[in-house]
Amino acid sequence: MPEIIPNLHPLAVHFPIALITLSALFHAVAVVTRKPCATHCAILAHSTLWLGALAALPAVFFGWQAFNSVSHDDASHAAMLIHRNWALGTSVVLIMLATWDVWRNKIDSPPAWWFVVAVIAAWSMVAITAWHGGELVYRHGLGVMSLPVMQDGVGHGHHHESTASSDGHPHADAVPDNQVHEHSQHDHTH
Repeated sequence: MPEIIPNLHPLAVHFPIALITLSALFHAVAVVTRKPCATHCAILAHSTLWLGALAALPAVFFGWQAFNSVSHDDASHAAMLIHRNWALGTSVVLIMLATWDVWRNKIDSPPAWWFVVAVIAAWSMVAITAWHGGELVYRHGLGVMSLPVMQDGVGHGHHHESTASSDGHPHADAVPDNQVHEHSQHDHTH
């Protein structure tokens, strides 16, 4: 695996997010428009749903690898469990919807209104899962090899707030969330 990317989950996860987002959009447009636009949107709605469900499989696989290999502390472990649970549930829903769609519909058949609601609900599950994944990276610093070091006097076009108090000492709460302490790390290699 490349040195700069600790696992392939970040690469794989964006495909199902994009495809299911497009599928929800095309499903909605296919229901509210008339032919020939509805037919074209139905084709795109069905195919992006199927591809999105298939793309969820490697995202889950690599996510599981990341879950078992990324160093983390107690707080990020709890956040990882939430993200994992949402990802597994969302993947099951996507696979069920895509299987139903393949079994019951032709590629150009307009979707039923209840199915559009189900796809939009599945998309909202994808969005919640993605939100929790973003929290892991941006709030807890998981999967990030290092944070940039702030240097005083370096002009780069904008101002940063200081994390130091008036006496020049750093605030206790200014410790980055991604700092991992050895005594609180979890090991997932059972």
